[in-house]
Amino acid sequence: MLPEFRPGPAVSLTELVAFIRRHLLMISLTCLAMLAVAILYLVTVTPTFTAKAVLIVDAKATPGDAAAVTTIVESQLGIIKSEGIASAVIEKLGLAQDPEFATGKGDGMMSVISRLLGWRKPETKANAAHYAVESFERKLSAKRVGPTYLVEITFDSKDPDRAAQILNAVAEKYITHQMDNPGLQDEAWVKDRLNELSSQASAAQNALDDYGRRNKDTADSATLAKLAAAAEASRSAYDNFRHVLRKMDATRQQSAPVFEASLVTGASAPLRASWPKPRGILGGAIVVGLLLGIAIGMLRDLSKRGILAIAQEPRLSAQDERIERPVPEAARPDLQSEASAKARPVRLTGSG
Repeated sequence: MLPEFRPGPAVSLTELVAFIRRHLLMISLTCLAMLAVAILYLVTVTPTFTAKAVLIVDAKATPGDAAAVTTIVESQLGIIKSEGIASAVIEKLGLAQDPEFATGKGDGMMSVISRLLGWRKPETKANAAHYAVESFERKLSAKRVGPTYLVEITFDSKDPDRAAQILNAVAEKYITHQMDNPGLQDEAWVKDRLNELSSQASAAQNALDDYGRRNKDTADSATLAKLAAAAEASRSAYDNFRHVLRKMDATRQQSAPVFEASLVTGASAPLRASWPKPRGILGGAIVVGLLLGIAIGMLRDLSKRGILAIAQEPRLSAQDERIERPVPEAARPDLQSEASAKARPVRLTGSG
């Protein structure tokens, strides 16, 4: 058979009011203690200000292709939060020397503990910029505003003016350098290669011209032909490399959409701190204080009930351990005599 379900005892309103009355002092003290901790935190914590800006990212994509638009916008969000943008802004504004971004200066005791435990490498000139980039990326965020081309970027800082300045620099770097879709000729290694080929072509042509000027009458035809071939080869290598770059750029522009970005709303210094929020912290402290006071009251009631139950248990002495037990009816002496009389055999006599 299935076990019978018996609901637990319900707590009546009278018992609840009695419980609150018994432990009102304890609940009040825990609430006051939690409020004191919350107020101390609000007084000592450094406020954080969040600056906001809105960008519009437009692309020549198919209007009805929602998946393509989502992919395009998400890729631009990754570019905004990339290390390249962070490094460019840090270098422009000199944030590597800012205590808020420099390692070991803005973290206080946590930075010292991390270095002692081996969680963080010692501060050097080589990794100072890397730590600044990591701190910058944690403070920068970007998200898409609904199913649109609008992108909202935010930046957290202890200084409201600094937050707005950094965010505007991020938007500027993104628009001027990332959204122009530069060709391959703007890459560093391509520039170096073009300069090298151009120098070789110029050197070969100058050698040919100098040899011709110095030896107008006694010029060796074989040497002259060799120098001319070298100059022609150098010039052809330079032209061929430029032609390949132009062809690759044309292919790249045809296969990838052309982005157009503009700043819709620039960042301004926030008037209020985004953290901490006094109302939420004080309200949470009151709730935690109430729950803690109720828990302590319940524990006290349970402990008192346990002590009373132990105190009310009977303690039997050695003499009290003798407990009278009912004697079976067969063992009683009066009943034994009656039973023996009943069981005595009867002698039958007869006359004659």
